[in-house]
Amino acid sequence: MVLGLARMHELLQRLGAPHEHLGTIFHVGGTNGKGSTCAMLSAIARAAGVRCARYTSPHLTSLRERIVVDDVAISETEFVEHAQRVAAAGGDAFTFFEQVTAIAFSYFATCNVEVSVVEVGLGGRLDATNVVAADVAIVTGVDIDHEAVLGATAQQIAFEKAGIFKTGRAAVVGISGLTAAVPHLAAHARAAGVASLRIVDEAALATVPPLGLTGAHQRRNAAAAMAAITALGSLANRFTPALINVGLAAVQHPGRFEQLPGSPTVILDGAHNVAGAHALAASMVALPDYERNTTALVIAVSADKQVPELLTALLPFVGMVVATRYQQDRAKPPAELAALCASQHPNVAQATTLAEALAMARAAPAVTHIIVAGSLFLVGEARSLLCGAVSDPWLVTDPVPRIAT
Repeated sequence: MVLGLARMHELLQRLGAPHEHLGTIFHVGGTNGKGSTCAMLSAIARAAGVRCARYTSPHLTSLRERIVVDDVAISETEFVEHAQRVAAAGGDAFTFFEQVTAIAFSYFATCNVEVSVVEVGLGGRLDATNVVAADVAIVTGVDIDHEAVLGATAQQIAFEKAGIFKTGRAAVVGISGLTAAVPHLAAHARAAGVASLRIVDEAALATVPPLGLTGAHQRRNAAAAMAAITALGSLANRFTPALINVGLAAVQHPGRFEQLPGSPTVILDGAHNVAGAHALAASMVALPDYERNTTALVIAVSADKQVPELLTALLPFVGMVVATRYQQDRAKPPAELAALCASQHPNVAQATTLAEALAMARAAPAVTHIIVAGSLFLVGEARSLLCGAVSDPWLVTDPVPRIAT
């Protein structure tokens, strides 16, 4: 990880400044809810017949998921073509995320898009995506995560997230995070000289229509997306209330409380930090047929997360836990995770692979729901295993973050 934007600006200028040809831009940051909010904005654009690009991260099973136009991922041929353009411009000297971001912008600039939805990778202020002059910048909320890079307090993290707010452009502050962080985000937006500032509040939640995504937390994300649409000024007229409702009802976002048919029901949810774990627990208990004793949790986590706190949020709501790992080096070893689980729960098993963990959960008596959670990397493996999701021929993933000195 190389913090700073000068390198990225230089690379993009050598590519002909594709980031200046992305149409109307929504730039979405925040600790939780970024991906869902991006999916909602994209779905609203599609409902309105507006050609829309979407750049998100990480991916679940294929790197191409990150670069999408009108809900169609970039093809392998197009990806290679634009990767070669970036390499020819000196991109091989840049970080993984910088290169993929440049590939996305290079591709989008050739697609004649009207709207681009761009998700922040990490933080905001120094993130590679922050080269865009977004028409609307949204910070969904702030919680404690990635402390080694962003800081250990809500105030420090808010400073980094608020770095996407731009002078003379619109800003939206959401409530998908710590309440205490909202004033910090608003203050940073005003200090940046934004043209307009919309702060989502509880009253805004009452205006959210039925959603295609499950969970009360998704209503907060939807409220942020709706506030971003209204911040567009004259272009907002193309997004009528009826079209917004259609888009939000149709929105899909794999791996976010994604329920797979069958018996037992398998539910996939990233829930990779404490706030995400609380949201998952709330969604679980809201299921009409939820019972603690018939719910099993298959969990894997990254070693750098607040694991005990994450477990505290989830374990009281399940009758069985199977600790496993996803197949990358950053995963916490199953034995270590199982030991942490056993300190909080009486019924814990461990497995070396997801397939083994799922088999153990299915074999348990009377299990009606299996929750697969703790990491989007684990969810990606589950979608390949259970849904036949298209996967890359070899693993492509963001390297473990290390700050260059």
